[in-house]
Amino acid sequence: MASKIEVKDLLEAGVHFGHLTRKWNPNMAPYIYMERNGIHVINLYKTVAKLEEANEALKKIAASGRKILFVATKKQAKDIVADKVSKVNMPYITERWPGGMLTNFVTIRKAVKKMAAIDRMKKDGTFDTLSKKERLQVDRLRAKLDKNLGSIADMTRLPGALFIVDTMREHIAVKEALKLNIPIFAMVDTNSDPRPIDFVIPANDDAGKSIEAILEEVTKAVAEGLSERKNDKANDKEDEDEDDVTTKAVMVDEDEDDEKPSKKSKPVAKEVKPAQKEVKAEKAKTDDLTKVEGIGPKAAEALVEAGVSTFAKLSETSADDIKEILTDASSTMAHLDPTSWPKQAKMAAEGKWDELKEWQDSVKGGVE
Repeated sequence: MASKIEVKDLLEAGVHFGHLTRKWNPNMAPYIYMERNGIHVINLYKTVAKLEEANEALKKIAASGRKILFVATKKQAKDIVADKVSKVNMPYITERWPGGMLTNFVTIRKAVKKMAAIDRMKKDGTFDTLSKKERLQVDRLRAKLDKNLGSIADMTRLPGALFIVDTMREHIAVKEALKLNIPIFAMVDTNSDPRPIDFVIPANDDAGKSIEAILEEVTKAVAEGLSERKNDKANDKEDEDEDDVTTKAVMVDEDEDDEKPSKKSKPVAKEVKPAQKEVKAEKAKTDDLTKVEGIGPKAAEALVEAGVSTFAKLSETSADDIKEILTDASSTMAHLDPTSWPKQAKMAAEGKWDELKEWQDSVKGGVE
């Protein structure tokens, strides 16, 4: 369980300092506490509330196995993001944002694969057969690709969410994420527009200490989500092992009954098995709908509340009905296109994960 976020810690880190009043964005008014010496002061109580809300959502995304892409290309944020995010094994962009990083993800993946191909050349000896000039060119290409895309080498599909430091600077990333219905988490200063952001964290996005304080809390939440996922996998494996042991015990007891028909024994194992089935059935009642491309945490929550809690139910629900559920839940989800969701859900319900992944990699944001 993460420790409670203290306003005092954020105050000491300077998270409350906004921009000059003449540079403010009026849409940030709900998050501004006061104005002093021509500078807006951010309401840290709202920052804490919004940060806790964002952390809870990030924790769920991490627990579902989806990647969270962190974006921070400004000088004072680069090293902090690279250090904090690499510890939780999440992808990040700290150099120039590659245009089409999300909307043209297939091409970006080709560039990443090119890095892997160069590494294979060096291992199998092909690299040594090249001329000195060619080796130099290949090395330069490898270094350039590694600088820009090395941190996303393990990201084989579109991320489950984006975390952005300074939305004004990373406006292209924001536009691409909006186009593909990818949830956006962001540190938003008083000069930025919070409306396109799904999870706004009002904070000073210019000071290194402020960025570090927010990233510290965010990465803790992500680490918790990853830990939960690891524990769930371990528990599932234990359940499978118990089922195997139970099955063997039942088979042995049945053999003994065949040999000694007069002996009426009731093995404990036979009584345990139905209970285990009930527990598993309870767990299976709600599926992780965010595994469907285009469904974020908020959309998944709206669907579950409407009774569409499993892949099977989602596959049987028409796109029009899904659209109505989302629109009724929140006007901010009216732009989502659920046309392909039943199709994806059907593949997930049938356990065709490889086929689903291949389909998701071939489209953009779940839109054919």
